[in-house]
Amino acid sequence: MNRMTPRQRQILEILLNRQEEVTAGEIAAKIGVSARTVHREMSGVEQLLTDLGLPLEKKSGRGFQVTGSPDQHQAALQELNASALTRYSTEERKWLVLSTLLDETEPIKLFSLAHDLNVAVATISYDLDQLETWISKNNLSLVRRRGYGVEITGTEQAKRQAIGKLISEHLDYSDLFGHTSRSSQNALTRQLQRMAGQSDLLNVENALWAAGENWLEELPESAYTHLLIELSVALARIKEGKFVLALSSRGSVSPSAAGEAPAAGPEDRSRMAADYILRSSPLSDLIPEEHRQEETLYLYHLFSKAERSSPAQDLTSVDAALMTMVQRLISKMEQRTGIPFVEDRSLREGLLGHMEPALHRIRRGERVRNPLLGQIKRDYEALFESVRLVVDDMNIAVNIPDEEIGFLVMHFGASMERLKQFAGSVRAILVCSSGIGSSKLLATRIKKEMPQIEVLGNVSWYEAARLPEEDYDLIISTVDLPLEADRYIKLTPLLTAEDIERLQDYIQISAPVRKTAPSVEETGFTPLASGQELSQLKTLSTTLNEIIGLIDQFVIYQLNNPSFGLEMTLSLACAALHKDQVLSDPGQVVKRLIEREQLGSLVIPDTSLALFHTRSASIHRPSFTLFRLKTPLVLEDEHAHTVQQLLIMLGPQHLSKESLEVLSEISALLLKPEMTRLLETGSQGDIQQYMAAELLHFFENKR
Repeated sequence: MNRMTPRQRQILEILLNRQEEVTAGEIAAKIGVSARTVHREMSGVEQLLTDLGLPLEKKSGRGFQVTGSPDQHQAALQELNASALTRYSTEERKWLVLSTLLDETEPIKLFSLAHDLNVAVATISYDLDQLETWISKNNLSLVRRRGYGVEITGTEQAKRQAIGKLISEHLDYSDLFGHTSRSSQNALTRQLQRMAGQSDLLNVENALWAAGENWLEELPESAYTHLLIELSVALARIKEGKFVLALSSRGSVSPSAAGEAPAAGPEDRSRMAADYILRSSPLSDLIPEEHRQEETLYLYHLFSKAERSSPAQDLTSVDAALMTMVQRLISKMEQRTGIPFVEDRSLREGLLGHMEPALHRIRRGERVRNPLLGQIKRDYEALFESVRLVVDDMNIAVNIPDEEIGFLVMHFGASMERLKQFAGSVRAILVCSSGIGSSKLLATRIKKEMPQIEVLGNVSWYEAARLPEEDYDLIISTVDLPLEADRYIKLTPLLTAEDIERLQDYIQISAPVRKTAPSVEETGFTPLASGQELSQLKTLSTTLNEIIGLIDQFVIYQLNNPSFGLEMTLSLACAALHKDQVLSDPGQVVKRLIEREQLGSLVIPDTSLALFHTRSASIHRPSFTLFRLKTPLVLEDEHAHTVQQLLIMLGPQHLSKESLEVLSEISALLLKPEMTRLLETGSQGDIQQYMAAELLHFFENKR
């Protein structure tokens, strides 16, 4: 049989499962493309059917039909499925071997694995050699003995975490939460879906939200999704009788690995969430009493880990070195292309949010997946080349793969498109799987190509399912969603010509354009502000008050720190802030500041400044304070840095979105040479004036 594309396989399966005619429009609706695309694919499909011994009839006005008996159709489907099942790429086969071993509790003979995958025993042995490092990095062991077989050993906790990692690395959100036909998926995808407990994912999610934990809304989408996957994997394993064992029977398991909870404190809500999930989810009737305590501790560990990923734990998730890297990247791209990227705050925020976790994954050796890479290279060839050259020229300490360059291209592409603004009359919300860059790129391309669409914002897939239908006219997604097919349209983030055609058809049929509201002159009266407009006014008022408060309360202290180390110097600084009633527990805040310093460099490159920041329940109000040291302080990380000034940025445990935005904007000002020069040598009044001018510009852009 000739080589076929995945789309041709989908069309073949539809044709072979029908005895009557099927139109190009019906096929297009089933596989998510335009009818024009179906017609383009039919010549290749016809040749594939000829290889299978079946003719294709084209009936004007009635569609396409494969002639032949039901038995012939069934035989062709079997041959089609057989060709899919026996052809594995090297990578797919390797991960199939790993997922099979993680799923089994008994050793498997090499011959059995080789037979199932239609390769030689020596090939499986080579795959195992390649997998051994991955297995050991995940706290598991690969056991191979002649006459015994092969198996992966380790704690149940480690196996669950390894399965979750494998799922995150090899499945897209659409594989987990969409309605993609299983016949169009490869064997690895199907196996990982089963190990993820895909059939119970929505039940687990409903139980999760029924617990009423508001902090879930603060989680980054990636952390929320990973928590959901880990919970669902636990359910799937428990259904198979695979339980977390008591600590006393597995001496190698540390309390932290098992998820042992502290006695009391802010972690109580994680413990309560774990208890609720056990009582109200599908897990409640599946765990025998003798395993309930260990499973409760394990679930607590999952909730606690997810909560620690919330931005509520810190004022900013980026360190000074990362901010400088982002600024250099933007400046160099502006110099290379002539496009004023530096003026785009949204680009800076998007890159800061994207690059920290991306660099973390690359440093850990995790695989970077970008299913849009080929299309990005085709449609943004010049921009891709520019980003690749600029990144290489920056001599970043880690090797940045093309897949990650593709994501950066999406951020810069979105920035390029963002220059034009249009009014819209169809309210749309976006759901994207590849992060901030893809959603902004799609939004700005929609505004450019279809100005009648007003993009209200980007939401996660789980938010889309909960929004009241009257709040929007249209959902546009880049992934399959757990919604009825007529409630959304699936497009690519690059918005191809084919996508535009399908979107136009969809709007005409399913989301008619709303008429423009009558003008004041036509009606004779001024309409009342809507809830959205009133909310925007309140947001602007809060933002302005936060700006004024932080500038007014900015203070410079001269700190006498003779030969003091970091902890003692911070203690002096926090004592001064305690006297100013900024905080109530200086010792606790010092501890948090030191913990933050250990996570990454806080020294602002090419300056004598270091930024320390944290949030705590003992901090009463946001503050930004400069301490000029009498004795220089040496901070040790990979290098020894001598600093003369400490910037300390503090915030309460619970902060409004507006407060976080203003504090983040102040952090970004530290990238500007004029700001750092003033902080090193300027007066308090000069610094306040500069901050006022810059934050006013920030405020005006929010209006």
